[in-house]
Amino acid sequence: MLAFQAIPANSSASGVGTQALPIAGRVLGEISAAVTDDIREVESIWRGLQAGGVESPGQSFDFIRLWVENRRIARTDQRYVVGSVDGVPVALLALHRKRVRGVPVFTWFPGANVGCYAPVANYGRLAALEPIGRSLLWQSMLSRLEGADVVYLRAIPVEVGGHAGLFNELGVTVAVEKVYRSEYANWEECDRLQRNKSRRKHDRQQGDRLSALGDVTFEVIRNGGDTTGAIDTMFRQRSARFKVMGVRDPFAHDRLTSFYHDAVKPDSGVDVRLHVLRLNAEIVAVRYNIVQGDRMFCLISSMSDDPAIQQGSPGKQCLLRVMQSVFDDGIRVFDMGSGFTDEKRHWCNVQTPLQQHYIGLTRQGALIVAAHQAFQRARFALKANKQVRSAIRGAQVLFDRVTGAGKPEAPAEKAE
Repeated sequence: MLAFQAIPANSSASGVGTQALPIAGRVLGEISAAVTDDIREVESIWRGLQAGGVESPGQSFDFIRLWVENRRIARTDQRYVVGSVDGVPVALLALHRKRVRGVPVFTWFPGANVGCYAPVANYGRLAALEPIGRSLLWQSMLSRLEGADVVYLRAIPVEVGGHAGLFNELGVTVAVEKVYRSEYANWEECDRLQRNKSRRKHDRQQGDRLSALGDVTFEVIRNGGDTTGAIDTMFRQRSARFKVMGVRDPFAHDRLTSFYHDAVKPDSGVDVRLHVLRLNAEIVAVRYNIVQGDRMFCLISSMSDDPAIQQGSPGKQCLLRVMQSVFDDGIRVFDMGSGFTDEKRHWCNVQTPLQQHYIGLTRQGALIVAAHQAFQRARFALKANKQVRSAIRGAQVLFDRVTGAGKPEAPAEKAE
């Protein structure tokens, strides 16, 4: 059962673990927190908070409920922490306790499978607390956590719901990538702002090359439709792409494909849209999207690895048809995820920086936080250096060929 622990409105807050908080001033209202390992106990609170808008499917109750069920995550490894002001829920942290290289860590449930995350919150009330109130709120919530050394909250946007810095007081941070989004009133606005004469000509030429190969069709498949073949083809295409890139296939290695099949079932509670491009009835490109309100999030995209078909750029042609349809079908924001790609350069007019957030719950956790922050800074500096990145990928491909590495294996936790 949820049991709340209160912090008086005018109290002084000590740190969580080794994370010290500022001296508290007057905070309007009494801050309290509760924790449970039963997701059903927080369903009504969660749905009420997410009704104000979400930044990712990772904030959706139905998405996380399905993830927990599909991955068979034990209740002992689930934590749902609710923070309230004067008894009214303001924020919720949904956390998975896992072991990463032997270290117990609280983190988001879906790992790197969703582009960005954030606590589920009433952003207006959170903003009204101001920094000192938010510090007290997070301190109260985090003090309810036991059983791990570190809280690691990856990829939180620096701005949510029109408010900047709402999570600045939530641990220590490292700036990482950006999340890329297309925000337009309709296709005409998108077309006018994102495509010049040269772009339109280029898109038309690619379309002509693809059409020269046969009959091109585009369709949207929703929950309950004939999705199995499209999803299986998408994962085969992604696996081939990962092999070319010389990186591990997370969907195969971590055995995640069943989740994406489950999410598109009629009773999943998750609104899935598969955008499928076919050539002579054969699938040549797929985009797996989840819709939440007026936002659509692309989780996976794929295209054929046949060189003859790639000359017609099926992936870009599929995305072009998506862009031509979604904004006139009630979508206001199309989230293409984090990490820069060519398609995001072409279509996304909004870029929001992301930060990793760390909290050391124990003395050992504080040391781990410092080490992982240094690792993340080095990692993202490396990703920005194309020459070094290419050399490392080439060495990895050679290693895999010589050793036979890279074959699917039993799921294992990894450092993110």
